[in-house]
Amino acid sequence: MSQPRKALTARSVVLSTLLGTRPPVLPVSVLVRAGELFGITEGTLRVALSRMAAAGEVEPDDGAYRLAGRLLDRQARQEASVAARTKAWRNRAWRFAFVAGGARSANDRSGLRQAMRSLRLAELREGVWVRPDNLAWTPPAVVAEQCRSALGRFDDDEPDPAELWDLAGWTRQADTLRKRLASHPPVDPADLAPGFVLSADILRHLQADPLLPPGLLPRGWPGDDLRTEYAAWDRAYRALLRTWLRS
Repeated sequence: MSQPRKALTARSVVLSTLLGTRPPVLPVSVLVRAGELFGITEGTLRVALSRMAAAGEVEPDDGAYRLAGRLLDRQARQEASVAARTKAWRNRAWRFAFVAGGARSANDRSGLRQAMRSLRLAELREGVWVRPDNLAWTPPAVVAEQCRSALGRFDDDEPDPAELWDLAGWTRQADTLRKRLASHPPVDPADLAPGFVLSADILRHLQADPLLPPGLLPRGWPGDDLRTEYAAWDRAYRALLRTWLRS
């Protein structure tokens, strides 16, 4: 397997390692060992841990560190993306979120856009965000403060999902990731560092899956196949990683 395309920071290694652990807590010695995969020294990794603790991203826990704050929400979103948790799409109802009136700062607008994408809503037009109502609706404060939401149906034809979400682009990237999984089974310690990057790439891509109802997806949508293949690959990867960490 080829080496990672770019170096990871100590923070990225800690973050990705804890995000992939349940519960999200690991001894410092294990986190240091994970950093060694990328040539990160123990001192550098410990400095990163201290800075992350000061920022409220992790908390010390008797010789270990655990995720904290908003990163716990991020882990929940990541796990939901892998599991593709949806609910039945009843009566073809859509969730609408309308930006309320009033002046908003650039930070408010940027935060709202990021939150909407995390909720997998698409912008139908300026200030109007939509998606099929097949996901739990638990908006963060940035959305609740700036928007009003409602359920409804389109009187005429529903919007084309391909015009709201880049379904073709998502499919192409999923196909590329599936080829990488098939080409690089984790069988040797040399596979651990590039496998770490591959896993992060897949988890990031799954979080961009709009999780649409089956009737709105294009034929041959690779979401389920990517998840199934990644689950098998990840089991093998984690077994290899555990063996290496204990060595």
